[in-house]
Amino acid sequence: MKVVVDTNVVFSALLNTNSNIGRLLLDSRYNFEFYSCKYLQMEIQNHLDKIRKHTKLNSKDLHELIRLVESRIFFMDERLLPANIIIEAKNLVADIDFDDFAFVAIANYLNAILWTGDKILLNGLKGKEYKNIMTTQELLAVMK
Repeated sequence: MKVVVDTNVVFSALLNTNSNIGRLLLDSRYNFEFYSCKYLQMEIQNHLDKIRKHTKLNSKDLHELIRLVESRIFFMDERLLPANIIIEAKNLVADIDFDDFAFVAIANYLNAILWTGDKILLNGLKGKEYKNIMTTQELLAVMK
């Protein structure tokens, strides 16, 4: 199953690799193919200090952890997606959280599931009857 991971999911995995999110992302490569956008990699770099503070890891260990998590994800450059896919995604999230359009666009382009822990995004998209979205608990249920 193709799954697009958003910033919320990846940050949660980085902060606690032993959590359900961390274990799903790191240990389920035979069940899921994970994808995300290049924007996510920028977000990780932009929040390195915050991640380091919460994980209490030194720079070397933190960079190793980031490399491990990123190695489980195929990153797509959202700027290379067809314009109609981008426009549709932007319209879908415009009144929810515009910054999430790239995740939705990639999910739509790949006909994949969007995995998020962002309640505002989740409820907003489900309210618009968007079907390709799951929570961590829903993904765990798929694995069983």
